[in-house]
Amino acid sequence: MDRQKKAYFYALLTVFIWSTVASAFKISLRYLDHVQLLFYSTLTSSLALGVLCLYFFGPGFWTKFHRPDILRSMFLGLLNPFLYYLILFKAYELLPAQEAQSLNYTWGIALTILSIPLLKQRINFYQILAIFVSYSGVVVISTHGQLLELKFSNPMGATLALVSTIIWSLYWISNTKDDLDPILRLFLNFCFGLIFIFLYLRMTSHVTIYSLPGILGAIYVGLFEMGITFVFWLKALKLSRTTAQVSNLIYLSPFLSLIFIHFFVGEKILPSTIIGLMLILSGLIVQNMTHGKVKD
Repeated sequence: MDRQKKAYFYALLTVFIWSTVASAFKISLRYLDHVQLLFYSTLTSSLALGVLCLYFFGPGFWTKFHRPDILRSMFLGLLNPFLYYLILFKAYELLPAQEAQSLNYTWGIALTILSIPLLKQRINFYQILAIFVSYSGVVVISTHGQLLELKFSNPMGATLALVSTIIWSLYWISNTKDDLDPILRLFLNFCFGLIFIFLYLRMTSHVTIYSLPGILGAIYVGLFEMGITFVFWLKALKLSRTTAQVSNLIYLSPFLSLIFIHFFVGEKILPSTIIGLMLILSGLIVQNMTHGKVKD
């Protein structure tokens, strides 16, 4: 198998796994509350990332961390996994999985908006159009297509899903000038995030060991949403001749996810979800096509 075929293999494997996580979120939340799910999934991902650090960097990987790295990860761990997944999982508690996962795809648009004041990036007409198209998809999904009435099915859930995209975007903007290896950084972030989550869990919920389906679901989320899938994606990007050849495959994920949500979660996929998702992805495609064409 040549390098490009291997790149496609890792990319498609990543897309397939990411397509299952919305269903895993929703099923796990039948047995655990959103704080418990966050605790067990973060604990799992921290252990998995620790094993990856040992594998790639050896037992002395701790020596690669310096005081600025530790201080930086305290902040980044507060954003992700703590705040991002805390808010996202609560959104999944309140919304159907098809709505929460579709709204979550607007993070790329939120990143563009936040990059204007935070990174001093300029924006052109097509990127403004992309923002309008994507957020019109949000309205279609959140109102179940009842645009004239503008009656949102769950305003709090939709708001939380959109707030999570802002936090995720802030996390990636904060990583733009990070020199530490991404696997090491992610491990350190999750170690600090786990501390924040445990303290929050003790204040607002409780540790449970009696819900085996919920804990198994959290382990799946920790391994495949937060953990080793990230390495598969990095591998695909490294092997591919160009980033675009594999990154465009990510647009398959939300539609595959709807299929899994229908069959495993049991949700009837609404036409408004499909239309809204297509609008969101159309906006992202327009944005990606024009990215880099605006000079500072």
